[in-house]
Amino acid sequence: MNRTAMEYHAEITHAKHPSRIIRTLAHIISFVFHPLLITAYVIAFLTYLHPAVFAGIDMHTRNLRMLSVVLYTVLFPAFTIFLAWRLKLIRSLSLENRQDRLVGFIVTMFFYFWTSYVFRNLPDIPPPAAHFILGSFLAVCGGWMCTIFYKVSLHALSMGGILAFFILFGMQDAFVSGLYLTITILIAGFVCSSRLILGAHNRFEMITGFFVGILAQSVAWFF
Repeated sequence: MNRTAMEYHAEITHAKHPSRIIRTLAHIISFVFHPLLITAYVIAFLTYLHPAVFAGIDMHTRNLRMLSVVLYTVLFPAFTIFLAWRLKLIRSLSLENRQDRLVGFIVTMFFYFWTSYVFRNLPDIPPPAAHFILGSFLAVCGGWMCTIFYKVSLHALSMGGILAFFILFGMQDAFVSGLYLTITILIAGFVCSSRLILGAHNRFEMITGFFVGILAQSVAWFF
């Protein structure tokens, strides 16, 4: 009887403390699907993989638009946060505490607003791409407001956003494929599970982040 209780306790302890391999995979997934990369991933999909969104737009223009997205939604925010860290305006590049995250959100908000404004006024940008970038900006704004009160999950925020986008996009897409939504759900599940495994957030921070992302993209889709 005592042995059974000890074995049961060991199983519970093991479940609460995943193996090194699982934690390593969780770190890799968290890095590959870092929130700063999600906008670039979705725009790259719309630009190069979807058969119709950028139809009629030459490859040179597509490449320029893609480069703009990478610069303004990935490289510039990341470099600015790096400078803030070097100037000791933030304590960590990983933005672990709420004060650091508020600075990171403000930096990212500026670049995402500029990208959204420019893309919505370019005649060669199709509506789905403009909607998604606007939704990304709104998600950053929502995340910033949540961070004033608690440490919302940025990964969950971005996952909720792409899930809402592909649901709304699929409703109006003539080339709709269930594969898009299936892959998105799988990615969202892996990413959110990875953050929980690493103990980066509790369930409340994950769930609220996820729904803020959904709300942001839903609002953007109708503007």
